[in-house]
Amino acid sequence: MSIEKMAMPQLGESVTEGTISQWLVAVGDTVNKYDPIAEVTTDKVNAEVPSSFSGRITALLVQEGDTLPVGEPICSIEVEGADRESVKTEDPLKKEKLSSGVQDDRDQSMKKRYSPAVLRLAQENDIDLEQLTGSGRSGRITRKDVQNYIDSVQSTKSENEVPANKEAEDQGQPGRLTGAACFSEAVAQAAGKTGTGQSSRTEAGDVDVPLTGVRRAIASNMLRSKHEIPHAWTMVEVDVTSLVNYRNQIKKDFQQKEGTKLTYLPFFIKAIVTALKDFPRMNSTWAGDRIIEKKAVNISLAVSSEDALYVPVIRNADEKSIKGIAIAVDELAKKVRNNRLSPDDMHGGTFTVNNTGSFGSIQSQPIINYPQAAILSVESIVKRPVVVNNMIAIRDMVNLCISIDHRVLDGWITGRFLARVKELLENISPDNTPIY
Repeated sequence: MSIEKMAMPQLGESVTEGTISQWLVAVGDTVNKYDPIAEVTTDKVNAEVPSSFSGRITALLVQEGDTLPVGEPICSIEVEGADRESVKTEDPLKKEKLSSGVQDDRDQSMKKRYSPAVLRLAQENDIDLEQLTGSGRSGRITRKDVQNYIDSVQSTKSENEVPANKEAEDQGQPGRLTGAACFSEAVAQAAGKTGTGQSSRTEAGDVDVPLTGVRRAIASNMLRSKHEIPHAWTMVEVDVTSLVNYRNQIKKDFQQKEGTKLTYLPFFIKAIVTALKDFPRMNSTWAGDRIIEKKAVNISLAVSSEDALYVPVIRNADEKSIKGIAIAVDELAKKVRNNRLSPDDMHGGTFTVNNTGSFGSIQSQPIINYPQAAILSVESIVKRPVVVNNMIAIRDMVNLCISIDHRVLDGWITGRFLARVKELLENISPDNTPIY
């Protein structure tokens, strides 16, 4: 018998830390190898962590809600001798070096591999990452390392500096921030702190809602998108009366045959991916010194849960039929509802579709899913009076709203892309729109 320690796994290539959202075992429980022992939340996804051993849980080394770097121990398991054979023993020489404070090049191999969250936080606060010591695996610098450094600097400044708006403070009035200070204050508040490093004030009746890893990731990505990407926005309205009639004719038979509801969304996605093939620049990303037109058409689909928004990916959507897209949408929605998304489900998207019409929205200005170049919102289908052949008719109309990265895309190509999507949707019919 021996005691082995389970470590925080790396759930994704750029993931450097994780939060124990829920323990699925207790001290004294017996587990088999690959049994789930905890739910972990990262800035990418929620996932269950399987046990690396068969044995008995002897200690839970961290509490629910604790965030720790990849590679840090999370629990201890008493294992049989047979399981020990599958465990790599630690190099005594390496252990000796570490204990004496000496680390070889291999131990520091990850030091200069920075995650997007670390880079963004360092850039916003003008921090030289070369000067920091990483607490992550192989010396990697985590977001927590950067935040601790920022907190220490702010603490030093608050002790040594006299507020520039001292007169306003003496009068009991809040000081006025201007220019860059206003933006710095907004960034700090988005990170959960005020510009002075103090916690935001709460009053009687206020409820503190702890930030989950997913909510932190949403806040970070949205702030980065608005900070770095020059957004432009436009909209077209589309007459989808033929689509509504066609879908109503076949939806019952489709569900009986396929076991999946046929919503409007697969029709919209099919039209969008077809137009993306016609206008590949829409399926691009900004790379600093160049624009990369992506060969694969992987549709990121915004799917909401009770307390977060996930963006799983339909891979190679241009190769799928409407039926294939419908099944993919249904499977991803079920994974979100059941908290079963994997890192692979969230990786590799090239263009985002946001189905805001599902909750009645008729117009929106979506924020681009960084680092993509565009996001398109499909709004609610509503009946409206429109002019058709110089006569007023009641038609099923929908707005398509798109936000673009103006570094990559201009109004000319975006307008042509939307016109193509509109053309495809308005010409849907049993004769020219196969489901299979």
